[in-house]
Amino acid sequence: MSDIHVLVSPEAGRGRAAGTASEVLDRLRSLGGHVIDLSGADAAASAANARDAVAAGAERLVVLGGDGMVHLAVQAVAGTDTILGVVPVGTGNDFVRALPGVPEDPLEAAAVALGDPDPIDAIRVGDRWVASVATAGFSADVNDRANRLRRPKGQGRYTVATVLELPALKRRPTTITVDGTAHAHDAVMIAVANTAWFGGGMHICPDADPDDGLLDVTVVDGVGRIELLWFFNRVFKGTHLDHPKVHSHRGHRIEIATEVAFWGDGEPITTGNTVLEAVPAAIRIVR
Repeated sequence: MSDIHVLVSPEAGRGRAAGTASEVLDRLRSLGGHVIDLSGADAAASAANARDAVAAGAERLVVLGGDGMVHLAVQAVAGTDTILGVVPVGTGNDFVRALPGVPEDPLEAAAVALGDPDPIDAIRVGDRWVASVATAGFSADVNDRANRLRRPKGQGRYTVATVLELPALKRRPTTITVDGTAHAHDAVMIAVANTAWFGGGMHICPDADPDDGLLDVTVVDGVGRIELLWFFNRVFKGTHLDHPKVHSHRGHRIEIATEVAFWGDGEPITTGNTVLEAVPAAIRIVR
């Protein structure tokens, strides 16, 4: 087997990636790979190393981490021939929920990451890429707060962050234009999805399909704090779409006129008026 370029996030899963990295790298070597660790001292260095490796023709990049590390890797591999493999050891691991062939066990996932790729879509936002979901409004505020919490671990961090952010709940006049058709909203939160999940297992856009060349949009309009708690209780089951203040759209190009920050794959990506486009078959991934 040829070279296997690897990125490890020492912070993913609150240290779980760092604790299992040596075992995963040994597993990759045992399967015949020549492992090249691209992990830098920080995210910026890792991103630069990944870009350089892909530009030099790297055949495969395996990520050991969570959604944030996947987001970093996708900035390098989207639109190229480099194959992406994921060993999920993050807190939310929302992206791999759309990859049913990727096991939860890191050593098993490492073996799967060396398999044959399939193409999937991605979201392009200016010069940035999003693999799973871009979100704005309350959901982005919760994501920001959850990333700053040290405890609890896992999905519970998003629950705690939701409660902490509720007092600051805001409605924002927003125009969402889907393939040229404008829709007015009094938005509390917006999600534009390539895959169905975000926020540690919230089934925000249940019908999102990374193979259909389309983006699914879920908008929560004009709800108060109690209604929003109801929404988050239902969203883990994906049963929230029948609420009269929850609206859905689908299209290739989504233009959003608003003055809030957007997050993608759990990372900040842009602020203010934003255009999001579905790019078919942008990522070659093992799933």
